[in-house]
This record gives sequence, C-alpha cells and structure tokens, in this order.
Amino acid sequence: MKKSRWLIGAGGVAVIAAAAYLTLNRNTEVQHFTAKVERGEIGDVVEATGTINAVITVQVGSQVSGTIAKLNADFNSRVHKGDIVALIDPALFKGALLQAAADLENGKANLIAAQANLEKAKAGLVQTKADYDRTVSLFESRIQSQQQLDLAKANYDSANAAVSGAVASVTQAEAQVSQKKAAVEVAQTNLDYTVIRSPIDGTVVARNVDVGQTVAASLQAPTIFTIAQDLSKMWVYAKTDESDVGNIKVGKPVTFKVDAFPKDTFQGQVSQVRMNATTVQSVVTYDTIIEFANPELKLFPGMTAYVTIPVATVQSVLKVPNTALRYKPPMSPEEVLAVYKQYGIDGGERQAAGNGSGVVQASETGKAETQNAARTPKSDSAVVWKLGPDNTLVPVKVSLGITDHAFTEILAVLKGELKESDAVVIRSIVPKNMAPGTLRR
Repeated sequence: MKKSRWLIGAGGVAVIAAAAYLTLNRNTEVQHFTAKVERGEIGDVVEATGTINAVITVQVGSQVSGTIAKLNADFNSRVHKGDIVALIDPALFKGALLQAAADLENGKANLIAAQANLEKAKAGLVQTKADYDRTVSLFESRIQSQQQLDLAKANYDSANAAVSGAVASVTQAEAQVSQKKAAVEVAQTNLDYTVIRSPIDGTVVARNVDVGQTVAASLQAPTIFTIAQDLSKMWVYAKTDESDVGNIKVGKPVTFKVDAFPKDTFQGQVSQVRMNATTVQSVVTYDTIIEFANPELKLFPGMTAYVTIPVATVQSVLKVPNTALRYKPPMSPEEVLAVYKQYGIDGGERQAAGNGSGVVQASETGKAETQNAARTPKSDSAVVWKLGPDNTLVPVKVSLGITDHAFTEILAVLKGELKESDAVVIRSIVPKNMAPGTLRR
C-alpha cells in the first residue's frame, strides 16, 4: 500500500514537472500561427449598406391652413390620381368666397352707375355746345354781349371736363370689377384647396395628421400624406466608398439581403452612380442607385439592404489570407532590412518593420492582446512570411491581384518561393519576458 502511494505521488510530481517545463518553454519561445496557401476561386466584390426607396415618392400637403375635417386614406391605402384623400373644414373659405362675390356685384353696380354718369355728362356736353354755338352767332350779330359769350364758353368747357371725369370713373369702375373678379377666383381656389387629392397612383406609406388637427400653411406646406408610386419597382440607395466607385459600372448585376428575409437573396442591377459626394467624419461616399423588381411587394420602403456588387472573378488561382499580408514580424527595422537583403528583397515594401499587425504580447494571465492594424492603401505587391524549419521566418515578395476581403490572389512570386500548401505566418505571440524586436532567427 505504501509503495503504491509512493508511485502515485511520484507520478503526480512528474506530471507537475512536465507541465512546468512546457509552461516555461512556451513562455521563452515565440509562437507563430500559420495558414496554408490555397488554390481556388476569388470573387472581388464591393459591399455596401443602403436603404430601399420607392422610385417616386410624393409628399402630399395643404396649401391652405385649417382643421382636418375628414381623411379618406390611411397607411397602406391604395389611391389613384385625383382621388380625394382629405378634406379641410371649408366654412371660413366659403364665407370668404361669398364676401368676394358680394364685392364683385357691388363693383358691377358701381360700373353701371359710372356708365350712366358718363351718358349724362355727354348729354350735358351736347347741350352746352349748342348754347355756345348759338351765343357765338348772336355775338357776331351784336345781339349778345361779350359777358354772355364768356359764360357760354365756360359752361361748354365745364361740360367737356365733366365728360372726361365720367370716362375716368368708368375706367376706374371697370378696374375695380376686374379686381373683384380676381378676388373671387382666389377665394374659389382657396376653397378648392380644402379638398386634397392624390397627385399620382400609388400607396400611402405615411399619414402625418389626424381628424381635428389644425394644419398651418403660412410658412411652408405641411405634409399630410406620403405616397409611393408603384412599389413593384423600387430602388436601393447604397452608400459606396470613394475607393470602390471606380469599379462600379452601370448595368452590373447586384445581389442584396434584408433583415426581414435573412434567407432570401434579391437581385437587381446598377442604374446610376451619382456624383454628389457625402462626407461624414472624413469618409467620402457616393450614392449608387440599384433598381430591382418587387412583384410580390415583399420589400418595404425604408428597409436596410446589405448590397454585394461583383467586380471581378478568377478561377483556380494561388491565394493567401489577407491576415498574412498584414502580418509584421516582431523584429527591429534593422533586422527586417537585413533579412530582406539576405533574400534579395528591396526595402520599403508594403509591410513596415517593427512590432505591428499580427504580433501579440503574452500577458501574465495567459491571454493575448492583439494590436489592431492601421488601414493601408492597396498595393500591387507585398511581402508574406513563410515559416521555415527551426521556427524561422522567410520573406517572400509577391505580386497581388484581386481580393474578396478574406483572401488575395497571388499573380506572381517576385522573390523567393511560394507554392500551394506552404505555411504563411498570420500572427505571432511574443513572451512577456522577451522584448519586441528581439526575435532570434
């Protein structure tokens, strides 16, 4: 019994010693994580997020202020052009129309009176002219005096002036009648505007008022309904990055998904890339318009669409993970340049030296804290690091093709050797007690 206990104790000590050795060994060597170089298909796509909208959306408002008396349409109602969709209480506008009509009748009566005065003035002018002509004849025969001639001349001139004044009064009365007619037309138009009609055939997608609510159109026309025309044909407004718009061509086929139907993939095509740029926090995007058919009316305006626009596809090519392209070895800049020189690679490649992307510093708790790589512009070439024998790193310079944001095509190997199934480094863990840049090769 004592012997067996001794053996068990010895075994436990051996296990603990082995674990301590492994832990010590793991904490004193750099650990590299690799991925295999593969051969396969790569599809370069542009991915964007957009919003589904109707091709034509009309906001139906009111041009007059008043209280909503009746609503003939609601959310999702189908309406036709000319249908009455709302009524504004017309009482005030009917009163204004009656007042304008009464003013018009008064103006017409004034015109008739002015015309009668004109005829009266003309008759007076005829009489005074005859008197004046008679007085002139008698004056020449020395029957009438100069004073009587002057009085007849004054009466004749006064009658002429009265006729001119009557003509002006008639013209003024006619102008007032025209003004009153315009006021009647304005009052009638305002009354007509209390009946709100649909300007298009479509579906009501928004109703912004209720019966009894007062709308004020003094500053701007309030929106009562929003009507979308023909929801069987819709658009996606996709926000595409400025670096991608050069690859997007009109007519390109597009696929997209929505949260409402996660298992369905919808088809469309690019109809327009608008030149109006939008800048948000120094990020420039452009609206790409994607048209698609919606015969079953499954998709609604306002839904978020996750758009994929294929740009290029290649078959059976050599490809490496993008994490391998972003990897930077835990070496000092001088060490990296020395390795480059050793393998015939020029300095200043896409991957800078130093403790960068893919290098992880081990912590006391055994967890790894990964440093995020800074975004770098696309390059035609890069350096990947193969894991050689004895845990050594071997740089290989490659020419890059298209990418699907997970893998990148290798067009050619410029320096070194790289073939299918080779292991390329994607991340390194540096022990805590080993300072970055002290990797032993």
